[in-house]
Amino acid sequence: MGSTYGKIFNISTFGESHGKAIGVVIDGCPAGVKFNEEFIQNELDKRKPGQSRITTQRKEADSFQVLSGVFEGHTTGTPIALVIFNEDQRSKDYGHIADKFRPSHADYTYSAKYGNRDYRGGGRSSARETAARVAAGAIAKEILASVGIEISAYVNQVGKLKLDKSYQELDLSQTYSNAVRCPDATMAEEMFNYIDETRKKGDSIGGVITCVAKGVPAGWGEPVFDKLHAELGKAMLSINAVKGFDYGSGFDGTELYGSEHNDAFYTDQDGKVKTKTNHAGGILGGISSGEDIYFRVAFKPTATIMKDQDSVNEAGDAVTVSGKGRHDPCVLPRAVPIVEAMTALVLVDFFLRSKADKV
Repeated sequence: MGSTYGKIFNISTFGESHGKAIGVVIDGCPAGVKFNEEFIQNELDKRKPGQSRITTQRKEADSFQVLSGVFEGHTTGTPIALVIFNEDQRSKDYGHIADKFRPSHADYTYSAKYGNRDYRGGGRSSARETAARVAAGAIAKEILASVGIEISAYVNQVGKLKLDKSYQELDLSQTYSNAVRCPDATMAEEMFNYIDETRKKGDSIGGVITCVAKGVPAGWGEPVFDKLHAELGKAMLSINAVKGFDYGSGFDGTELYGSEHNDAFYTDQDGKVKTKTNHAGGILGGISSGEDIYFRVAFKPTATIMKDQDSVNEAGDAVTVSGKGRHDPCVLPRAVPIVEAMTALVLVDFFLRSKADKV
């Protein structure tokens, strides 16, 4: 019922923002994969709250426990279950909106669908659920790294502040050197100050994350409904607050002539087929071409703001919703590892499918 993703490398997440725990069950992970707990924790640390004054001040260690599927440091081939216990819930912060629909939240739609809802932090609709995805994505990253694939995401736009450099011009190893997760130090400082000023006003701001996957060989993807870019788009749009996805030249490519946009083929000195440009974003006909896969993900401003907003309650009466609690003024810094994790989950599934294709 919408909590499971993947055909072969299959994950199911569970839990709510203010419940006892969140977690993930991973099925289809091959046996014998080294289970690197330190790496998984490091990935979770990149997403966890309370990292700076421009993120929510909720204090969660996001340390995980392994319940099954791992023995003597390696996966067994059976379902892997990971759990992260919630430690810093303040459910009382949400009592004032128990019967009110917060603007741009899932309160109304959850109520319309289920007839009831967990108003404490949004329950299942909370971005807290994404910690489980990051844990699963870390395992996927390890598998992909073993075959030479590297995934890097970074913040390239906050509000109207845009980094006008391509990923090839940046040192992506510097992405996590600052609180904004932007690999350009000068722009990162501007973005930080902008987000901080927005926070002080009790408001929020959105932006764009760029992601790059290097080392993906040609031939991954399916030709019709399971196109590689379609699965990437679905994965990204499943992340809280995402409003848009484009890959390669994306919407910018609509301004070019075909003669400008087409990527000419050539054979390199090693006899490999390459393209002189990469407007296609490493995907042709829904199948990877061997070039870098790159795409952008647009995030809306955080829905909860510290300003009064007009709304209605469950009875349909006009009410005022007042901002309260601990929330990110901009979701992008903590969303970078989520984008990377979801990319890894898509790619590892296609990796395993590609192996099945050749059996």
